[in-house]
Amino acid sequence: MALFGKKKIEEGEKKTEEKTSDVKVEKKEKKAEKKPEKKVGEIKPGTITKDILIEPWITEKSHAAMALNKYEFRVSKDSDKSDIKMAVEELYNVRVTDVNIVNIPPKKRNYGRFVGKKSGYKKAIVTLKEGDKIELFKGV
Repeated sequence: MALFGKKKIEEGEKKTEEKTSDVKVEKKEKKAEKKPEKKVGEIKPGTITKDILIEPWITEKSHAAMALNKYEFRVSKDSDKSDIKMAVEELYNVRVTDVNIVNIPPKKRNYGRFVGKKSGYKKAIVTLKEGDKIELFKGV
């Protein structure tokens, strides 16, 4: 009687081994399918141009650069040059010739006796085609 029980256990072990090997193959196939490729000049699905451009960056230096057709914007951390270009062209109806990106790192700040951190951000400097202009100061 013990022999019959042993055969059943061995057959059961073989079946579970076959199932686990199939599962491993399926997981590898799913990982390969999850990576969607992004085409150049295409905004990521689910993002809106207002999510890419957070705000215009207005300082004395950026105001002087506006005379050279260069405008500065604070942008989202996960955006890249092509996303920023598409967003500016769509939102302001202008033609962008060049985009430069600067990552500003977080900085330490003292708050009384405590040390805190000022969060970093990403800034984009957008150069427009000659003759195009963005009206940042409407009604002023």
